[in-house]
Amino acid sequence: MIPKIEDISIGQQIETVEEPTYTWKIKGNRIVGYTDEIEAMEQAIYLLLNIERYRHEIYDWNYGIELSDLLGKDKAYVYSEMKRRVKEALMNDDRITDVSGFIFENPERNTIHVRFTVHTIFGDIESSKEVNI
Repeated sequence: MIPKIEDISIGQQIETVEEPTYTWKIKGNRIVGYTDEIEAMEQAIYLLLNIERYRHEIYDWNYGIELSDLLGKDKAYVYSEMKRRVKEALMNDDRITDVSGFIFENPERNTIHVRFTVHTIFGDIESSKEVNI
């Protein structure tokens, strides 16, 4: 039911309710049950960092990360942009409070690997992302 304007009085307190993190558990290409809290956050982080932003109409424009345009760019530029883009993508989730501790590695000539810590309301999660440049 959609509330009518006259149903809400001036000065009335509106209660916000936090949605649970209970969600489908994805393993490989299959749904294998349910997951919650820290494990659900690990899955959410994985999905946020592996879905190219603006590419799929099924996702909101605030969901995912932009990495495809980093191909062929200078390493110094990619380092700064990866840090900004990872943090921007993850901070769209209300359950994530901060992203810190970025460590960049260049194991191969055309690959940059970044490790970082995601601070969530359930605890800290060590995560990483690799991008080809």
